[in-house]
Amino acid sequence: MWAPQEQILSHPSVGGFLSHCGWNSTLESIMNGVPMIAWPLYAEQKMNAAMLTEDFEIAVRPTVSKTEEIVGRDEIEKMVRTIMVDKEGQAMKMRVKDLKNSAEKALNKGGSSFSSLTQVAKDCMFHLQP
Repeated sequence: MWAPQEQILSHPSVGGFLSHCGWNSTLESIMNGVPMIAWPLYAEQKMNAAMLTEDFEIAVRPTVSKTEEIVGRDEIEKMVRTIMVDKEGQAMKMRVKDLKNSAEKALNKGGSSFSSLTQVAKDCMFHLQP
């Protein structure tokens, strides 16, 4: 069984999300205004993690120990503190809230995503007519 991720992320007590950076998880986190600890596993997740940390600056990534090839508990603690306590984390929270607000505007009637999807539906209806 999967956890109800969207429900959990929308809870006001959630201050961060350790994510594999799959696209759905990334969107759910942004749509709920939650900064992330990026922990990509494979495929596009590494690209998404890079985008979230380097471009949007709404996530942190672990530094992997070169000697042990693992992420140590000190590094995990550092990432959690960064998101939950440090000024950097506060700035991440503000940026992800801005992204959330932008996404909500795009999805609302008249927004760019709403309008684009409406146009796709109209095009499909036009091409499906005999």
